Amino acid sequence: MSVTQQYLLDTYRAAQHGQPAPPAPGQQDWQVVREVRDYGRFRAVVQERPARGRLRAALARLAHGGRLTRGSVARTPRPLP
Repeated sequence: MSVTQQYLLDTYRAAQHGQPAPPAPGQQDWQVVREVRDYGRFRAVVQERPARGRLRAALARLAHGGRLTRGSVARTPRPLP
């Protein structure tokens, strides 16, 4: 059963019982994304890690091919062989 078919069935059942119709599929997707992001920031603060910029820092580490720490000195890129 597809999502649309399930939604139509739920809407029909709600109408039969005199209840309000359920929200349409995909209507609250962005709200869920925001809540997941906020929860990740909350967990970072509780664990005493930076709440913002973690993704950008992780991508920078991957792009530079190593793990940079706070006290490390930036390395110059190696020349290509």
